Amino acid sequence: MTTASPFPLEPTAAAAQAAIAEEFAFFGDWSERYQYLIDLGRKLPAFPEEWKTEQHRLLGCQSMVWIVPEGNAQALRFHAISDSAIVSGLIYLALRVYSGRSAAEILATEPSYIQDIGLSRHLSPTRSNGVAAMLAFIRDTAQSQPAQP
Repeated sequence: MTTASPFPLEPTAAAAQAAIAEEFAFFGDWSERYQYLIDLGRKLPAFPEEWKTEQHRLLGCQSMVWIVPEGNAQALRFHAISDSAIVSGLIYLALRVYSGRSAAEILATEPSYIQDIGLSRHLSPTRSNGVAAMLAFIRDTAQSQPAQP
């Protein structure tokens, strides 16, 4: 089931969140930030059509979102895509922070980038719910990993 993933880009989840905050600080207004989110979403790796099933569909999102986890407690990877350009950008940010990390690092990392870049104030309630559902899925997946000796 493995497919290529560019993540992680930074050595730690904290470094990824800092890089995201720094990048978003370059943009003066939210129309530019939304455009940047759309551009990020276009950078998501190809998502196989056969993965777009109900089994992989993330519930709680207004848009169609599919997410597939793989790996183990040492390194969990997440592959995801949406039919919405902005949501794909939101997925990119979450994967940048969490994909390719250990279960312990995922569980120890609060998604502070959402506050840091002002996303929480600029997303519709349905998009906010979708982001929360995606982050909960990532946490739940990490939580369900058997502890490694």
